[in-house]
Amino acid sequence: MKVKILRQVSPVSEPYWESFTYDGPEENSIAGVLDYINYHDDVINDEGKSTTRIGWECSCLQGICGACAMVINGVPALACETFVKDCKGKEITIRPLTKFPVIHDLLVDRSSIQENLKKTDMYVGEYKQGADADHEHQYLAAKCLKCGLCLEVCPNYVNGESFYGAAFANDCYLVASRNRDKAGEITKLYGEHFGKDCSKALSCMDVCPMKIPTIASMAKFNRGRL
Repeated sequence: MKVKILRQVSPVSEPYWESFTYDGPEENSIAGVLDYINYHDDVINDEGKSTTRIGWECSCLQGICGACAMVINGVPALACETFVKDCKGKEITIRPLTKFPVIHDLLVDRSSIQENLKKTDMYVGEYKQGADADHEHQYLAAKCLKCGLCLEVCPNYVNGESFYGAAFANDCYLVASRNRDKAGEITKLYGEHFGKDCSKALSCMDVCPMKIPTIASMAKFNRGRL
């Protein structure tokens, strides 16, 4: 199977495609494929030429850290959760997320996700929730990996602009529901950085590796049921 990867040496260099041959097991994940290509001291592309190791990021390799987010066969996904046997055809294309600056090859700078949370002080502080708290949905919203897949598919998200996307919306719900004293302030921030520009495409839920029902967070905010 051919593996075609969009590579980029540095943030300011031009991207280019490079292909490799993979003849390992179909049960392997895309993370495993990248490890397979990088394994040998002398990495060879499908033209038989020596090349550099592919830059990519991983941590847990169990689908719970979000570090290996990339675009695989045109679909934003986690490399450790996408398997060769599920990829159609005889070629796998891999490219970095397009909504974030490229650092090197498949490595991108997703720090804007955290910076947006810092700018809006969107962190859980003192607990002041009532007895009617929806603990089940709070748990679901808290599962966000900040992987950026939801932002990659969002038609409204542009890195560096005022719309912060689904990851922000879920955190708004989580923080406001755990501290009712801040609910009014957070509702205003939610409207400014999410609510007024969300077109309800809901593609964010389709690609979310944790299957977070963002639409439920939105509904609770819109109805004032925090």
